[in-house]
Amino acid sequence: MISLVDLTTQYHSIKKEIDAAVLSTLESGHFILGPQVTKFEESIATYLGVNHAIGLASGTDALVLALRALNIGAGDEVIIPAYTFFATAGTVMSVGAKPVFVDVEPQSYQMDVNRIAAMITSKTKAIIPVHLYGHPAEMNPILEIARIHNLKVIEDNAQGFGAEYLGKKTGSLGDIGCLSFFPTKNLGAFGDAGMVLTNDPALAERMRMLRTHGWKKKYYSEEVGYNSRLDALQAAILQAKFAHVDSWNEKRRELAHRYSEHLAPLGVVVPVERDWGKHVYHLYIIRSKRRDELQAFLKQKGIASEVYYPLPPHLSVPCRAFGYKEGDFPHAELAARETLALPLYPELTLSQQDEVIAAVRAFVG
Repeated sequence: MISLVDLTTQYHSIKKEIDAAVLSTLESGHFILGPQVTKFEESIATYLGVNHAIGLASGTDALVLALRALNIGAGDEVIIPAYTFFATAGTVMSVGAKPVFVDVEPQSYQMDVNRIAAMITSKTKAIIPVHLYGHPAEMNPILEIARIHNLKVIEDNAQGFGAEYLGKKTGSLGDIGCLSFFPTKNLGAFGDAGMVLTNDPALAERMRMLRTHGWKKKYYSEEVGYNSRLDALQAAILQAKFAHVDSWNEKRRELAHRYSEHLAPLGVVVPVERDWGKHVYHLYIIRSKRRDELQAFLKQKGIASEVYYPLPPHLSVPCRAFGYKEGDFPHAELAARETLALPLYPELTLSQQDEVIAAVRAFVG
């Protein structure tokens, strides 16, 4: 069986480092925030070139705290792509605001920048580009639209850790960047974990308050916040893994390019990489009009695959109240029907990859 992701193999590749990090944390007696978290926050801030990195309990919490810090709430609108993980829409709704969807560019699956301006109203407060699958969104036009209309930009960089737009790391370009360290991410914890990024000291202070019950001073809440603090154990594990993330991303890129080299001649629709972006291939996504048949065929061959995401958020039950219907965002809906993730992780062997390629070739005929 070839897995979609193999976290066990990755653990064993750096077992001594991970085990030492865990043991050191257990012996330290610091389990919530503390020196391990501070060290990891500083490492990420330096790597991404931002002034403030604030560890949280999850990537979803990162989006919520970003929206709260920008005072986005009831009556406000936030522009997001129509093809993304539901949390991008759900977090907007959780603060009382309305997600306003924009269709995606059909090859990169990024928000179509040419469609954003038409969706802006007097209620619009922010844009959330999503660096989906590890490919950067086209940030300069988004930032320019935001500047013209006095909007904030929150980068959903859950899938793009290490990706670059015109040589700058994604997550560092907007007013706030949001990271997820879910275990399957390019830099993944051994549980839920997330982070917010900003260069604005006032926003940083607000988000630090929000992650700890609205405290500036312990036990003295100044507003209603959350309990969303990064565990020291997860920070220590992430710090150990962080030393390897660039080499892992390069391996992902090598494997992705090798997939494309062999699959494109078969007529398979393979991922694009724009000349202004560096793709880190959180997922390797192909397209097929016979997607479900292909997935079933791969399963018979002992090869795992996954559909991300079978239902665009505008067609989900929570979004029905907004009146969206099938056909509103055709590129997003077609991607939801046709895309399929193939196995891709740094430890995937060439022989395993050849087996996947051979299976796709056999299906295509």
